[in-house]
Amino acid sequence: MQIEKGCVVRSISGRDADRFYVVMELQDDCALICDGKVRRLERPKRKNLRHLRPTKTLLALEDLTTNNQLRRALRAYNNPEEAGPSTKGR
Repeated sequence: MQIEKGCVVRSISGRDADRFYVVMELQDDCALICDGKVRRLERPKRKNLRHLRPTKTLLALEDLTTNNQLRRALRAYNNPEEAGPSTKGR
């Protein structure tokens, strides 16, 4: 599977290992990635493609114009227990 713009990827090395990001742009052998929380749209992280693993999910970048939208799109990946509807109080 190839990494492309809009692809949800998992970081496999570094202090951000096992976190999920969206590829915002590709530059040579690096990708600019954001998660809307730690790495916001205003300041994407530059990460080597060898340190990323793609998922099967491809998101439309036109729909991800704010950090809040980006966090919501990645919620199922970074916080799997919070992805579904709330079951507190039941």
